[in-house]
Amino acid sequence: MPVAKMTVMRADSAAGLVFIDDGLEQPATVNGYPAMNYQDFVALSADKSVLIAIANSQVRERIAAKLAADAIALWSVQADSTVIMDDVSIAAGAAFSPFVTIGANVRIGKCFHANLYSYAEHDCVIGDYVTFAPRVSCNGNIHIHDHAYIGAGAVIKQGTPDTPLVIGEGAVIGMGAVVTKSVPAGAVMIGNPARPMVR
Repeated sequence: MPVAKMTVMRADSAAGLVFIDDGLEQPATVNGYPAMNYQDFVALSADKSVLIAIANSQVRERIAAKLAADAIALWSVQADSTVIMDDVSIAAGAAFSPFVTIGANVRIGKCFHANLYSYAEHDCVIGDYVTFAPRVSCNGNIHIHDHAYIGAGAVIKQGTPDTPLVIGEGAVIGMGAVVTKSVPAGAVMIGNPARPMVR
């Protein structure tokens, strides 16, 4: 919520901020902000948009579809300390925590979450519903497909313009993993160098 507040203040807006929690039967407060269930939020007469602040990417996608059906826009938030370089394209619904850096010529899909001290370097392509935990190091020329989760402190080796390193759809990179080669869709990778987790 503090990052949302920074975003509103930068826009010099009088917009109000609320939490939406479907577990609530009656309005309440969370950390001093009003909280309400989704139906009460939809019933508000004001223009509204939503940041989906939920880690599970599949749940984010389901909520985004529900918002679209109700003609409610996705909202992006960005901490004051976030640095975004030249020629960056970011789809709606992104959340950039403090001290995140996005390098030049990066393309980011919808509902991307970048947590504290993470970065994506130049010429990366990041799909929809991707999550970076804190301190992710995503070096240049990396393609990360939809629903991938990159764990805290993971390092992804730089690709090249003609052969980008690819993290497949739905892949999970464990915390502290060092990824030195492309990862197939759905794989769970751990260790240094990263290798498939044996289940």
